Amino acid sequence: MRALLVEDDEMIGRSLMHALDNAGWSVDWVRDGALAHSALADGGYTCVLLDLGLPKEDGTEVLRRARKRGDATPVLVLTARDGLDHRIHTLDLGADDYLLKPFELRELLARMRAVVRRRDGAAHSVIGTAALQLDLTTRDVIVNGVREVLTAREFALLHALLERPGAILSREQLEDRIYGWGEEVTSNAIDVLIHGMRRKLGAEAIRNVRGLGWRVVPA
Repeated sequence: MRALLVEDDEMIGRSLMHALDNAGWSVDWVRDGALAHSALADGGYTCVLLDLGLPKEDGTEVLRRARKRGDATPVLVLTARDGLDHRIHTLDLGADDYLLKPFELRELLARMRAVVRRRDGAAHSVIGTAALQLDLTTRDVIVNGVREVLTAREFALLHALLERPGAILSREQLEDRIYGWGEEVTSNAIDVLIHGMRRKLGAEAIRNVRGLGWRVVPA
């Protein structure tokens, strides 16, 4: 899955980039509000981690403008501002959750999973169909009741497809969800990923729609 990190503190940003990468997230990192607008306009993010005290434009304004233009990407605010009125104002602007610095990485990851679940309309950590499910906590796939381990990119690809079973996602849409800025993406990268997943999940688990993309057949 792909996250946008909006954080101007170099030490915090590098630490979070490393931790999220180890947790299987592909992360794009920007350091001011203006760059945050450009990144959000490009889209493709599963979640946004937003600091509030940013150069050029405050994080609350980034959030307000994003919600005004209809961007529904889950936003988890990370800030040292702990006043109750400020927390209420930020949530009312459209933030999905609010985490005070300093925080534990395990709690951050759990809150990221929670805001993604709510966006997907899921009350628990398992999404998908009766035959093919994805456990967002363990990052395993469950095929007809049997668990299989996925790589980080396999997980991101299957998560994108299982958000709306039956919907067709193009090569470009899948690349946007899996790969971050600066990552080299070969022309057949998605084909190779899907080929490997079909060996794990079965040939019919992910179907190609010629000229359009791929989909998971709904139950």
